[in-house]
Amino acid sequence: KNVLRKTATFSINNIARHISQKAKSSSNNLFISFQSRTFCSNNTEDSVKDKSGSNNTDADYKNFGFQSVKAEEHQGLVNQVFSSVANKYDLMNDVMSLGVHRIWKTEFVNKIGYIRPNTFTNEQGEQKSSPMKIIDVAGGTGDISYKILDRANEYYKRNLDIFPVDITVIDINADMLEEGRVRAAKEKVSDKIDFVECNAENLHFIEDNSVDLYTISFGIRNCTNRDRVLKEAFRVLKKGGKFMCMEFSQVQLPVFNEVYDWYSMNVIPELGGIFVNDKKSYQYFVESIRKFPKQEEFKYEIQYAGFKFVNYVNLSTGICAIHSGTKLI
Repeated sequence: KNVLRKTATFSINNIARHISQKAKSSSNNLFISFQSRTFCSNNTEDSVKDKSGSNNTDADYKNFGFQSVKAEEHQGLVNQVFSSVANKYDLMNDVMSLGVHRIWKTEFVNKIGYIRPNTFTNEQGEQKSSPMKIIDVAGGTGDISYKILDRANEYYKRNLDIFPVDITVIDINADMLEEGRVRAAKEKVSDKIDFVECNAENLHFIEDNSVDLYTISFGIRNCTNRDRVLKEAFRVLKKGGKFMCMEFSQVQLPVFNEVYDWYSMNVIPELGGIFVNDKKSYQYFVESIRKFPKQEEFKYEIQYAGFKFVNYVNLSTGICAIHSGTKLI
């Protein structure tokens, strides 16, 4: 609470100062500024994205924030960022969003729908149940998984049959996973969540058509090849399986976009330096958001991977968005 109070005070004072400065400029210049500046760049990457949804037409280079780096170096650089913030990841999220990320994540899990076991008829004609298989990709410390577990426990208390979910948290970063394991032990749910170190681009240990729900929250923008991640999601999901992704996106209100644009570039990195002594990592996070596709562009990428009924819902005027799609074949 003290951290959030200090963060809010720091942020509000700086935003107020910024708005005051803006108010001194003419209305025409302000209008032009609102129209010309956007939270996400019009060009998702440094070069025009092709229809395959790949991150860069030059496959040898990828965006690491505003930098262009060799593709083979990208994942290592991202790993360094997350290893440096792993033990402060929850604090980092609170600082970046003023705590609002907790509300977003609750809304994300609410949109999953019913959490209950699968039912089927065996060869003997008997009705049987099996847990809903869920993978939480780029799940890090397990925020989404713990919220899903809360919902699963509600079902279990009402029905007292089998526990309704089988959850695996998958992340490429060992330090983030270790933080998740420690948290699971503290909350006494280690027996209900598995943690696996693996690249989202190659979920080699998961069979085709075997997963009911695939979630990825604030992670896909850090992946080297989004198209491969989406194709893997499509591969592992069952027919009728659901893909759900929450990611930072583009603010839809021009006036608020102007303020948030300035806040994200000028305040968030400073907060990173103040609260977790890591301004550089926060700078990367802000830049990676700028390089992520707009809502409609990312919707197309999900459709291109094969998903149907693709949709998105903006949260907090588009600071982040929840994307979803269904595998029909």
